[in-house]
Amino acid sequence: MSAVYDCEEPASRADGLAAAATAVRSGRLVVLPTDTVYGIGADAFDSAAVRALLRAKHRGPDMPVGVLVGSWSTVDGLVLGLPDRARALIEAFWPGDLSLVLPHAPSLRWDLGSTRGTVMLRMPLHPVALELLREVGPMAVSSANVSGSPPAATAGQAREQLGDSVAVYLDGGPSGEAVASTIVDLTGGEPVLLREGPVTAEAVSEVVGVEVGPAR
Repeated sequence: MSAVYDCEEPASRADGLAAAATAVRSGRLVVLPTDTVYGIGADAFDSAAVRALLRAKHRGPDMPVGVLVGSWSTVDGLVLGLPDRARALIEAFWPGDLSLVLPHAPSLRWDLGSTRGTVMLRMPLHPVALELLREVGPMAVSSANVSGSPPAATAGQAREQLGDSVAVYLDGGPSGEAVASTIVDLTGGEPVLLREGPVTAEAVSEVVGVEVGPAR
């Protein structure tokens, strides 16, 4: 049976964060609010938990899971070097609505799906998400919906789709406009815009000093 915690009420929020941290550490799934849409998350280094996340979404490893972090400094241990452009984008837009695709550190023992040696990273601008991430470390997180269905803008919408496959639901109220993050690929010689969201291509281009658009 899933547990739902109202994170807009202080005592329930504290209990919910403790329950969510316990769930993540024991290989179970949680739903958490973010600054874009609600996410379904698991310990990024627990391959069985990540597989359970994909099953809950009715999704295969061909659509890999991104990773949320709770601080800038966490990134250095996850990637194979941090390019100057990546650092500039992190300083400009994190925490916020920008995801970065980078080569991951080869020493990491994780299985996020068919990532081909890369990882998509983001630091969300939401106090509940950040508190949980700082407690448990990097989490594999995807939008809290069954694949092909609309992303959840509330914990209730997430629960309707995911049910008891999730151990803990952290209800932070409506997420606002359900717009997924902007994604920039920094694995090649030039930045490539994979998806435009709240952070515009123009804003990304201004920070990195070159025009950034879709792959040609």
